[in-house]
Amino acid sequence: MAFPIPPWLNQYIASANSFLSQYEPLILLITPLFFFLIARILQSIFLVIHERGLKATIISFVMSAIKLVPGVKKYIDSEKQKIVDKLQGSSNRDGWRTELPKSGLGDKVLVQMRDEKQKDVTWQGKCSGTVYIGGNENEGHFSLINEACSMFAHTNPLHLSVFPSVVRFEAEVVAMTAAILGSKEKVSGGQICGNMTSGGTESILLAVKSSRDYMKAKKGITKPEMIIPVSAHSAYDKAAQYFKIKLWRVPVDKEFRADVKAIKRYINKNTIMIVGSAPGFPHGIIDPIEELGDLASSYQICFHVDLCLGGFVLPFARKLGYPVPPFDFTVQGVTSISVDVHKYGLAPKGTSVVLYRNREIRKHQFVAVTEWTGGLYVSPTIAGSRAGGLIAGAWAAMMSLGAEGYLENTKEVMEASKRIQKGIQDIPELFVIGRPDMSIIAFGSDVVDIFEVNDILSSKGWHLNALQRPNSVHICVTLQHVPVVQIFLKDLRDSVQTVKENPGPVNGGFAPIYGAAGKMPDRVMVQDLLVEFMDSSC
Repeated sequence: MAFPIPPWLNQYIASANSFLSQYEPLILLITPLFFFLIARILQSIFLVIHERGLKATIISFVMSAIKLVPGVKKYIDSEKQKIVDKLQGSSNRDGWRTELPKSGLGDKVLVQMRDEKQKDVTWQGKCSGTVYIGGNENEGHFSLINEACSMFAHTNPLHLSVFPSVVRFEAEVVAMTAAILGSKEKVSGGQICGNMTSGGTESILLAVKSSRDYMKAKKGITKPEMIIPVSAHSAYDKAAQYFKIKLWRVPVDKEFRADVKAIKRYINKNTIMIVGSAPGFPHGIIDPIEELGDLASSYQICFHVDLCLGGFVLPFARKLGYPVPPFDFTVQGVTSISVDVHKYGLAPKGTSVVLYRNREIRKHQFVAVTEWTGGLYVSPTIAGSRAGGLIAGAWAAMMSLGAEGYLENTKEVMEASKRIQKGIQDIPELFVIGRPDMSIIAFGSDVVDIFEVNDILSSKGWHLNALQRPNSVHICVTLQHVPVVQIFLKDLRDSVQTVKENPGPVNGGFAPIYGAAGKMPDRVMVQDLLVEFMDSSC
Protein backbone atom coordinates (compact mmCIF):
# COMPACT_ATOMS: atom_id res chain seq x y z
CA MET A 1 0.00 0.00 0.00
CA ALA A 2 1.48 3.32 -1.07
CA PHE A 3 1.28 6.27 1.27
CA PRO A 4 0.37 9.62 -0.30
CA ILE A 5 3.12 12.25 -0.23
CA PRO A 6 2.01 15.51 1.40
CA PRO A 7 1.78 18.45 -1.03
CA TRP A 8 4.35 20.50 0.91
CA LEU A 9 6.89 17.65 0.65
CA ASN A 10 6.22 17.30 -3.10
CA GLN A 11 6.82 20.99 -3.48
CA TYR A 12 10.07 20.76 -1.49
CA ILE A 13 11.34 17.82 -3.59
CA ALA A 14 10.53 19.61 -6.84
CA SER A 15 12.31 22.74 -5.63
CA ALA A 16 15.39 20.74 -4.60
CA ASN A 17 15.54 18.87 -7.92
CA SER A 18 15.24 22.16 -9.80
CA PHE A 19 18.08 23.68 -7.79
CA LEU A 20 20.39 20.65 -8.13
CA SER A 21 19.74 20.24 -11.86
CA GLN A 22 22.15 23.07 -12.63
CA TYR A 23 25.10 21.00 -11.27
CA GLU A 24 26.96 18.12 -12.87
CA PRO A 25 26.11 14.69 -11.34
CA LEU A 26 29.81 14.11 -10.54
CA ILE A 27 29.95 17.34 -8.53
CA LEU A 28 26.87 16.26 -6.59
CA LEU A 29 28.59 12.96 -5.82
CA ILE A 30 31.99 14.40 -4.84
CA THR A 31 30.83 17.37 -2.73
CA PRO A 32 29.36 15.36 0.20
CA LEU A 33 32.44 13.13 0.23
CA PHE A 34 34.69 16.21 0.28
CA PHE A 35 32.90 17.78 3.22
CA PHE A 36 32.84 14.43 5.04
CA LEU A 37 36.62 14.22 4.62
CA ILE A 38 37.05 17.77 5.90
CA ALA A 39 34.86 16.94 8.90
CA ARG A 40 36.96 13.87 9.72
CA ILE A 41 40.18 15.89 9.45
CA LEU A 42 38.80 18.57 11.76
CA GLN A 43 37.64 15.88 14.18
CA SER A 44 41.13 14.33 14.21
CA ILE A 45 42.73 17.73 14.84
CA PHE A 46 40.27 18.41 17.65
CA LEU A 47 41.03 15.04 19.27
CA VAL A 48 44.79 15.64 19.08
CA ILE A 49 44.40 19.09 20.66
CA HIS A 50 42.09 17.63 23.30
CA GLU A 51 44.59 14.91 24.21
CA ARG A 52 47.87 16.81 23.92
CA GLY A 53 46.83 20.42 24.47
CA LEU A 54 46.96 23.33 22.02
CA LYS A 55 50.54 24.36 22.88
CA ALA A 56 52.00 20.86 22.48
CA THR A 57 50.08 20.34 19.23
CA ILE A 58 51.37 23.60 17.73
CA ILE A 59 54.94 22.84 18.82
CA SER A 60 54.75 19.36 17.30
CA PHE A 61 53.37 20.77 14.03
CA VAL A 62 56.06 23.46 13.85
CA MET A 63 58.85 20.98 14.60
CA SER A 64 57.53 18.58 11.95
CA ALA A 65 57.46 21.43 9.43
CA ILE A 66 61.00 22.52 10.33
CA LYS A 67 62.29 18.99 9.80
CA LEU A 68 61.04 19.13 6.21
CA VAL A 69 63.60 21.84 5.45
CA PRO A 70 66.53 20.24 3.57
CA GLY A 71 69.39 19.44 5.91
CA VAL A 72 67.54 20.25 9.15
CA LYS A 73 66.45 16.69 9.93
CA LYS A 74 69.97 15.42 9.24
CA TYR A 75 71.41 18.06 11.60
CA ILE A 76 68.89 17.24 14.34
CA ASP A 77 69.61 13.50 14.03
CA SER A 78 73.34 14.22 14.24
CA GLU A 79 72.91 16.27 17.41
CA LYS A 80 70.66 13.60 18.92
CA GLN A 81 73.31 10.98 18.28
CA LYS A 82 75.90 13.12 20.08
CA ILE A 83 73.63 13.24 23.13
CA VAL A 84 73.03 9.48 22.95
CA ASP A 85 76.78 8.88 22.82
CA LYS A 86 77.19 11.18 25.81
CA LEU A 87 74.51 9.37 27.80
CA GLN A 88 76.17 6.04 27.10
CA GLY A 89 79.33 7.38 28.68
CA SER A 90 82.07 4.81 29.02
CA SER A 91 79.93 1.90 27.86
CA ASN A 92 82.18 0.06 25.43
CA ARG A 93 81.15 -3.28 23.98
CA ASP A 94 84.51 -4.11 22.46
CA GLY A 95 85.36 -7.66 23.42
CA TRP A 96 81.83 -8.60 24.42
CA ARG A 97 81.04 -12.18 23.48
CA THR A 98 78.65 -12.73 20.59
CA GLU A 99 78.67 -16.54 20.44
CA LEU A 100 79.16 -19.58 22.64
CA PRO A 101 82.73 -20.59 23.55
CA LYS A 102 83.84 -23.68 21.67
CA SER A 103 84.74 -25.43 24.92
CA GLY A 104 82.87 -24.76 28.12
CA LEU A 105 84.69 -23.00 30.95
CA GLY A 106 83.36 -25.25 33.70
CA ASP A 107 83.66 -23.74 37.16
CA LYS A 108 86.29 -21.32 35.84
CA VAL A 109 83.36 -19.23 34.68
CA LEU A 110 82.95 -18.16 38.31
CA VAL A 111 86.45 -16.72 38.28
CA GLN A 112 85.57 -14.68 35.20
CA MET A 113 82.35 -13.49 36.83
CA ARG A 114 84.25 -12.33 39.90
CA ASP A 115 86.62 -10.40 37.67
CA GLU A 116 83.71 -8.74 35.89
CA LYS A 117 82.09 -7.87 39.20
CA GLN A 118 85.21 -5.96 40.23
CA LYS A 119 84.47 -3.51 37.42
CA ASP A 120 81.17 -2.43 39.00
CA VAL A 121 81.26 0.92 40.77
CA THR A 122 81.46 1.17 44.54
CA TRP A 123 77.80 1.21 45.51
CA GLN A 124 78.03 0.64 49.27
CA GLY A 125 76.35 3.64 50.90
CA LYS A 126 76.71 5.73 47.73
CA CYS A 127 73.48 5.10 45.77
CA SER A 128 70.05 6.61 46.05
CA GLY A 129 67.86 3.58 46.73
CA THR A 130 69.28 0.75 44.58
CA VAL A 131 70.49 -1.47 47.45
CA TYR A 132 68.26 -1.46 50.52
CA ILE A 133 69.94 -4.09 52.67
CA GLY A 134 72.52 -2.79 55.11
CA GLY A 135 76.01 -4.09 55.70
CA ASN A 136 78.38 -6.15 53.60
CA GLU A 137 77.10 -8.27 50.72
CA ASN A 138 79.06 -11.30 51.95
CA GLU A 139 77.54 -11.55 55.40
CA GLY A 140 74.42 -11.09 57.52
CA HIS A 141 71.09 -10.62 55.74
CA PHE A 142 72.77 -10.68 52.32
CA SER A 143 74.13 -14.16 52.96
CA LEU A 144 70.80 -15.39 54.30
CA ILE A 145 68.73 -14.44 51.25
CA ASN A 146 71.50 -15.57 48.87
CA GLU A 147 71.43 -19.03 50.44
CA ALA A 148 67.62 -19.11 50.37
CA CYS A 149 67.60 -18.18 46.67
CA SER A 150 70.25 -20.78 45.88
CA MET A 151 68.36 -23.51 47.76
CA PHE A 152 65.27 -23.02 45.56
CA ALA A 153 66.91 -21.76 42.35
CA HIS A 154 65.60 -24.76 40.38
CA THR A 155 61.96 -24.34 41.40
CA ASN A 156 59.03 -22.84 39.51
CA PRO A 157 55.61 -22.17 41.10
CA LEU A 158 54.00 -22.75 37.70
CA HIS A 159 54.32 -26.44 38.58
CA LEU A 160 52.05 -26.41 41.62
CA SER A 161 52.17 -30.12 42.36
CA VAL A 162 55.94 -30.42 41.93
CA PHE A 163 57.04 -27.49 44.12
CA PRO A 164 54.39 -27.02 46.84
CA SER A 165 57.09 -25.40 49.00
CA VAL A 166 57.41 -22.25 46.89
CA VAL A 167 53.64 -22.20 46.32
CA ARG A 168 53.27 -21.97 50.08
CA PHE A 169 56.04 -19.37 50.33
CA GLU A 170 54.28 -17.14 47.81
CA ALA A 171 50.92 -17.45 49.55
CA GLU A 172 52.48 -16.58 52.90
CA VAL A 173 54.47 -13.61 51.52
CA VAL A 174 51.23 -12.26 50.05
CA ALA A 175 49.27 -12.86 53.26
CA MET A 176 51.94 -11.33 55.51
CA THR A 177 52.23 -8.30 53.24
CA ALA A 178 48.45 -7.88 53.18
CA ALA A 179 48.35 -8.10 56.98
CA ILE A 180 50.62 -5.08 57.45
CA LEU A 181 48.45 -3.17 54.96
CA GLY A 182 45.14 -3.60 56.75
CA SER A 183 43.80 -7.01 55.68
CA LYS A 184 43.11 -7.97 59.30
CA GLU A 185 41.01 -4.87 59.89
CA LYS A 186 37.25 -5.32 59.60
CA VAL A 187 36.90 -2.29 57.33
CA SER A 188 39.06 -4.00 54.68
CA GLY A 189 36.30 -6.52 54.00
CA GLY A 190 38.37 -9.58 54.89
CA GLN A 191 38.91 -10.66 51.26
CA ILE A 192 42.32 -9.13 50.45
CA CYS A 193 44.20 -11.34 47.99
CA GLY A 194 47.07 -11.07 45.54
CA ASN A 195 50.19 -12.53 43.95
CA MET A 196 53.92 -12.04 43.81
CA THR A 197 55.42 -10.37 40.74
CA SER A 198 58.84 -9.52 39.35
CA GLY A 199 58.78 -5.92 40.57
CA GLY A 200 56.79 -2.75 41.03
CA THR A 201 56.26 -2.22 37.33
CA GLU A 202 54.68 -5.65 36.83
CA SER A 203 52.54 -5.14 39.94
CA ILE A 204 51.25 -1.85 38.52
CA LEU A 205 50.74 -3.36 35.07
CA LEU A 206 48.64 -6.16 36.52
CA ALA A 207 46.60 -3.79 38.69
CA VAL A 208 45.85 -1.60 35.66
CA LYS A 209 44.97 -4.57 33.45
CA SER A 210 42.71 -6.05 36.12
CA SER A 211 41.01 -2.68 36.71
CA ARG A 212 40.44 -2.22 32.97
CA ASP A 213 38.81 -5.63 32.55
CA TYR A 214 36.86 -5.36 35.81
CA MET A 215 35.37 -2.03 34.78
CA LYS A 216 34.55 -3.41 31.35
CA ALA A 217 32.64 -6.26 32.98
CA LYS A 218 30.98 -4.01 35.55
CA LYS A 219 30.23 -0.89 33.49
CA GLY A 220 30.76 -1.94 29.90
CA ILE A 221 33.62 0.55 29.38
CA THR A 222 35.32 -0.17 26.04
CA LYS A 223 37.36 3.04 25.65
CA PRO A 224 39.14 3.05 29.02
CA GLU A 225 40.85 6.08 30.53
CA MET A 226 42.85 6.48 33.73
CA ILE A 227 43.85 9.62 35.61
CA ILE A 228 47.13 9.96 37.48
CA PRO A 229 49.16 12.82 39.02
CA VAL A 230 52.31 13.91 37.16
CA SER A 231 54.24 12.53 40.15
CA ALA A 232 52.92 8.97 39.62
CA HIS A 233 55.38 6.32 38.45
CA SER A 234 56.21 5.91 34.76
CA ALA A 235 54.91 2.32 34.93
CA TYR A 236 51.42 3.73 34.35
CA ASP A 237 52.57 5.14 31.00
CA LYS A 238 53.82 1.69 30.12
CA ALA A 239 50.51 0.13 31.18
CA ALA A 240 48.58 2.68 29.11
CA GLN A 241 50.60 1.79 26.01
CA TYR A 242 50.41 -1.96 26.57
CA PHE A 243 46.69 -2.10 27.35
CA LYS A 244 45.42 0.69 25.07
CA ILE A 245 44.21 2.99 27.83
CA LYS A 246 43.98 6.75 27.48
CA LEU A 247 46.23 8.27 30.14
CA TRP A 248 45.64 11.69 31.69
CA ARG A 249 48.52 13.12 33.73
CA VAL A 250 47.22 15.85 36.03
CA PRO A 251 49.35 18.56 37.73
CA VAL A 252 49.96 18.23 41.48
CA ASP A 253 49.08 20.90 44.01
CA LYS A 254 51.47 23.43 45.56
CA GLU A 255 52.59 20.85 48.10
CA PHE A 256 53.41 18.35 45.31
CA ARG A 257 50.53 16.08 46.29
CA ALA A 258 47.86 14.72 43.96
CA ASP A 259 45.30 17.47 43.31
CA VAL A 260 41.94 15.81 44.02
CA LYS A 261 39.87 18.61 42.48
CA ALA A 262 41.96 18.57 39.30
CA ILE A 263 41.62 14.78 39.04
CA LYS A 264 37.85 15.06 39.52
CA ARG A 265 37.60 17.41 36.54
CA TYR A 266 39.02 14.69 34.26
CA ILE A 267 36.60 11.94 35.32
CA ASN A 268 34.10 10.94 32.65
CA LYS A 269 32.04 7.94 31.57
CA ASN A 270 35.19 6.16 30.28
CA THR A 271 37.26 6.54 33.45
CA ILE A 272 38.24 3.17 34.86
CA MET A 273 40.65 4.21 37.62
CA ILE A 274 42.56 6.90 39.47
CA VAL A 275 45.93 6.57 41.17
CA GLY A 276 47.68 7.73 44.33
CA SER A 277 51.17 7.10 45.74
CA ALA A 278 52.36 6.59 49.31
CA PRO A 279 54.83 8.06 48.89
CA GLY A 280 55.52 9.29 45.35
CA PHE A 281 58.91 8.35 43.91
CA PRO A 282 60.07 11.91 43.03
CA HIS A 283 59.61 13.76 46.31
CA GLY A 284 58.70 11.19 48.97
CA ILE A 285 55.31 12.83 49.59
CA ILE A 286 52.12 10.88 50.34
CA ASP A 287 49.10 11.74 48.20
CA PRO A 288 45.72 12.42 49.93
CA ILE A 289 44.68 8.77 49.82
CA GLU A 290 41.49 9.19 51.87
CA GLU A 291 40.18 11.98 49.63
CA LEU A 292 41.06 10.02 46.50
CA GLY A 293 39.32 6.98 47.98
CA ASP A 294 36.15 9.02 48.56
CA LEU A 295 36.36 10.30 44.98
CA ALA A 296 36.74 6.78 43.55
CA SER A 297 33.87 5.49 45.68
CA SER A 298 31.53 8.30 44.61
CA TYR A 299 32.12 7.51 40.92
CA GLN A 300 32.34 3.74 41.46
CA ILE A 301 35.72 3.45 39.73
CA CYS A 302 38.91 1.67 40.71
CA PHE A 303 41.60 3.30 42.84
CA HIS A 304 45.17 1.96 42.91
CA VAL A 305 47.67 2.96 45.59
CA ASP A 306 51.37 2.67 44.74
CA LEU A 307 53.08 1.51 47.94
CA CYS A 308 56.14 0.13 46.18
CA LEU A 309 58.38 2.37 48.29
CA GLY A 310 56.25 2.81 51.40
CA GLY A 311 54.75 -0.62 51.95
CA PHE A 312 57.41 -1.86 54.36
CA VAL A 313 58.09 1.53 56.00
CA LEU A 314 54.85 3.43 56.59
CA PRO A 315 53.08 0.76 58.72
CA PHE A 316 56.09 0.65 61.04
CA ALA A 317 56.75 4.40 60.95
CA ARG A 318 53.20 4.88 62.23
CA LYS A 319 53.91 2.52 65.14
CA LEU A 320 57.02 4.57 65.91
CA GLY A 321 54.88 7.69 66.24
CA TYR A 322 55.53 9.39 62.92
CA PRO A 323 52.52 11.31 61.52
CA VAL A 324 51.45 8.93 58.76
CA PRO A 325 48.08 9.60 57.09
CA PRO A 326 45.84 6.64 56.06
CA PHE A 327 47.19 4.87 52.97
CA ASP A 328 46.13 1.19 52.85
CA PHE A 329 43.05 -1.07 52.60
CA THR A 330 41.53 0.58 55.66
CA VAL A 331 40.72 3.45 53.29
CA GLN A 332 37.38 2.92 51.57
CA GLY A 333 37.67 3.10 47.80
CA VAL A 334 41.13 1.53 47.53
CA THR A 335 40.76 -1.43 45.17
CA SER A 336 44.39 -2.46 44.64
CA ILE A 337 47.88 -1.87 46.04
CA SER A 338 51.39 -2.55 44.75
CA VAL A 339 54.24 -3.02 47.21
CA ASP A 340 57.85 -4.01 46.55
CA VAL A 341 59.34 -6.59 48.86
CA HIS A 342 62.75 -6.08 47.23
CA LYS A 343 63.00 -2.51 48.51
CA TYR A 344 62.46 -1.90 52.22
CA GLY A 345 61.19 -5.48 52.60
CA LEU A 346 64.90 -6.38 52.10
CA ALA A 347 64.11 -9.29 49.78
CA PRO A 348 66.16 -10.23 46.68
CA LYS A 349 65.72 -8.12 43.55
CA GLY A 350 62.76 -9.15 41.43
CA THR A 351 60.13 -9.54 44.17
CA SER A 352 56.99 -7.46 44.55
CA VAL A 353 53.35 -8.03 45.53
CA VAL A 354 50.11 -6.85 43.94
CA LEU A 355 47.06 -6.92 46.21
CA TYR A 356 43.33 -6.56 45.53
CA ARG A 357 40.42 -5.80 47.82
CA ASN A 358 38.60 -8.94 46.67
CA ARG A 359 38.78 -11.90 44.32
CA GLU A 360 36.16 -10.45 42.00
CA ILE A 361 38.71 -7.86 40.89
CA ARG A 362 41.74 -10.17 40.97
CA LYS A 363 40.21 -12.79 38.68
CA HIS A 364 40.57 -10.29 35.83
CA GLN A 365 44.34 -10.51 36.32
CA PHE A 366 44.47 -14.15 35.24
CA VAL A 367 44.76 -15.46 31.69
CA ALA A 368 43.16 -18.84 30.94
CA VAL A 369 43.69 -20.63 27.61
CA THR A 370 41.43 -23.48 26.53
CA GLU A 371 42.10 -23.86 22.78
CA TRP A 372 45.83 -24.62 22.93
CA THR A 373 46.89 -28.07 21.73
CA GLY A 374 49.42 -28.06 24.56
CA GLY A 375 46.61 -28.49 27.03
CA LEU A 376 44.60 -26.30 29.37
CA TYR A 377 46.65 -23.36 30.64
CA VAL A 378 46.16 -20.65 33.23
CA SER A 379 48.71 -18.17 34.60
CA PRO A 380 48.30 -15.59 37.39
CA THR A 381 50.91 -13.03 36.27
CA ILE A 382 52.57 -11.72 33.12
CA ALA A 383 55.34 -14.29 33.41
CA GLY A 384 54.48 -17.96 32.97
CA SER A 385 57.49 -19.57 34.58
CA ARG A 386 58.70 -17.69 37.65
CA ALA A 387 61.83 -17.90 39.75
CA GLY A 388 61.00 -19.93 42.84
CA GLY A 389 64.35 -18.93 44.29
CA LEU A 390 63.32 -15.27 44.43
CA ILE A 391 60.01 -16.17 46.09
CA ALA A 392 61.89 -18.24 48.64
CA GLY A 393 64.31 -15.38 49.21
CA ALA A 394 61.44 -12.98 49.89
CA TRP A 395 59.86 -15.43 52.34
CA ALA A 396 63.20 -15.91 54.09
CA ALA A 397 63.70 -12.14 54.35
CA MET A 398 60.31 -11.53 55.94
CA MET A 399 60.50 -14.50 58.28
CA SER A 400 64.05 -13.73 59.41
CA LEU A 401 63.31 -10.08 60.21
CA GLY A 402 59.81 -10.30 61.62
CA ALA A 403 57.80 -7.28 62.75
CA GLU A 404 60.44 -6.26 65.28
CA GLY A 405 63.19 -6.35 62.65
CA TYR A 406 61.22 -4.12 60.28
CA LEU A 407 60.39 -1.78 63.14
CA GLU A 408 64.08 -1.39 64.01
CA ASN A 409 65.09 -0.93 60.37
CA THR A 410 62.39 1.71 59.88
CA LYS A 411 63.60 3.55 62.97
CA GLU A 412 67.15 3.71 61.60
CA VAL A 413 66.10 4.74 58.09
CA MET A 414 63.64 7.41 59.25
CA GLU A 415 66.14 8.92 61.71
CA ALA A 416 68.84 9.01 59.03
CA SER A 417 66.35 10.61 56.62
CA LYS A 418 65.45 13.35 59.09
CA ARG A 419 69.15 14.09 59.69
CA ILE A 420 69.77 14.35 55.95
CA GLN A 421 66.69 16.54 55.45
CA LYS A 422 67.81 18.92 58.21
CA GLY A 423 71.34 18.95 56.83
CA ILE A 424 70.06 19.95 53.40
CA GLN A 425 67.83 22.65 54.87
CA ASP A 426 70.88 24.05 56.67
CA ILE A 427 72.64 24.66 53.33
CA PRO A 428 71.53 28.22 52.36
CA GLU A 429 71.75 27.62 48.62
CA LEU A 430 69.40 24.61 48.70
CA PHE A 431 65.74 24.00 49.49
CA VAL A 432 63.80 20.78 50.10
CA ILE A 433 60.92 20.05 47.69
CA GLY A 434 57.66 19.97 49.65
CA ARG A 435 57.44 18.20 53.00
CA PRO A 436 58.77 14.64 52.68
CA ASP A 437 56.68 12.05 54.54
CA MET A 438 59.19 9.23 54.40
CA SER A 439 62.77 8.50 53.39
CA ILE A 440 63.00 10.24 50.01
CA ILE A 441 64.30 13.81 50.11
CA ALA A 442 64.29 15.91 46.94
CA PHE A 443 66.13 19.21 46.84
CA GLY A 444 66.69 22.04 44.39
CA SER A 445 68.27 25.47 44.24
CA ASP A 446 67.57 29.00 43.03
CA VAL A 447 71.23 29.94 43.43
CA VAL A 448 73.23 27.20 41.70
CA ASP A 449 72.56 24.71 38.90
CA ILE A 450 71.38 21.66 40.83
CA PHE A 451 72.40 19.34 37.99
CA GLU A 452 75.96 20.70 38.16
CA VAL A 453 75.90 19.98 41.90
CA ASN A 454 74.79 16.45 41.06
CA ASP A 455 77.69 16.09 38.60
CA ILE A 456 80.16 17.11 41.30
CA LEU A 457 78.59 14.60 43.69
CA SER A 458 78.90 11.96 40.97
CA SER A 459 82.61 12.71 40.71
CA LYS A 460 82.80 11.97 44.45
CA GLY A 461 81.19 8.55 43.89
CA TRP A 462 77.56 9.38 44.71
CA HIS A 463 74.70 8.19 42.49
CA LEU A 464 71.56 10.27 43.03
CA ASN A 465 68.42 10.69 40.92
CA ALA A 466 67.96 13.75 38.73
CA LEU A 467 64.36 15.03 38.57
CA GLN A 468 62.48 17.54 36.44
CA ARG A 469 59.62 20.02 36.88
CA PRO A 470 61.11 21.46 39.01
CA ASN A 471 64.76 20.70 38.33
CA SER A 472 65.96 18.88 41.42
CA VAL A 473 67.80 15.85 42.76
CA HIS A 474 66.69 13.29 45.30
CA ILE A 475 68.21 10.73 47.60
CA CYS A 476 66.24 7.67 48.63
CA VAL A 477 67.68 6.80 52.04
CA THR A 478 68.31 3.13 52.83
CA LEU A 479 70.11 1.19 55.55
CA GLN A 480 73.26 1.65 53.47
CA HIS A 481 73.17 5.38 54.24
CA VAL A 482 72.77 5.14 58.01
CA PRO A 483 76.55 5.12 58.71
CA VAL A 484 77.43 7.75 56.07
CA VAL A 485 74.96 10.59 56.74
CA GLN A 486 77.63 13.11 57.72
CA ILE A 487 79.90 12.09 54.85
CA PHE A 488 77.07 12.70 52.39
CA LEU A 489 76.18 16.08 53.87
CA LYS A 490 79.82 17.20 53.80
CA ASP A 491 80.20 16.15 50.17
CA LEU A 492 76.93 17.92 49.34
CA ARG A 493 78.03 21.16 51.03
CA ASP A 494 81.41 21.00 49.27
CA SER A 495 79.74 20.33 45.91
CA VAL A 496 77.40 23.30 46.30
CA GLN A 497 80.33 25.53 47.19
CA THR A 498 82.33 24.29 44.20
CA VAL A 499 79.52 25.07 41.77
CA LYS A 500 78.87 28.43 43.41
CA GLU A 501 82.50 29.46 43.03
CA ASN A 502 82.99 27.88 39.59
CA PRO A 503 79.63 27.71 37.80
CA GLY A 504 79.46 25.94 34.47
CA PRO A 505 79.25 22.42 33.09
CA VAL A 506 81.53 19.80 34.59
CA ASN A 507 83.72 18.02 32.06
CA GLY A 508 81.99 14.72 31.36
CA GLY A 509 78.91 15.74 33.38
CA PHE A 510 75.28 15.45 32.40
CA ALA A 511 74.00 18.83 33.62
CA PRO A 512 73.74 20.35 30.12
CA ILE A 513 71.76 17.34 28.88
CA TYR A 514 69.33 17.29 31.82
CA GLY A 515 68.95 21.05 31.66
CA ALA A 516 68.27 21.06 27.93
CA ALA A 517 65.81 18.14 28.17
CA GLY A 518 63.86 19.94 30.87
CA LYS A 519 63.53 23.08 28.76
CA MET A 520 62.90 21.38 25.42
CA PRO A 521 59.29 22.17 24.43
CA ASP A 522 59.01 19.31 21.94
CA ARG A 523 58.53 16.33 24.28
CA VAL A 524 58.30 13.97 21.30
CA MET A 525 61.90 14.81 20.50
CA VAL A 526 62.88 13.97 24.09
CA GLN A 527 61.02 10.66 23.78
CA ASP A 528 62.88 9.90 20.54
CA LEU A 529 66.13 10.68 22.30
CA LEU A 530 65.38 8.24 25.12
CA VAL A 531 64.33 5.51 22.67
CA GLU A 532 67.53 5.98 20.67
CA PHE A 533 69.56 5.73 23.87
CA MET A 534 67.79 2.56 24.99
CA ASP A 535 68.02 0.98 21.54
CA SER A 536 71.78 1.46 21.49
CA SER A 537 72.24 0.32 25.10
CA CYS A 538 70.62 -3.10 25.11
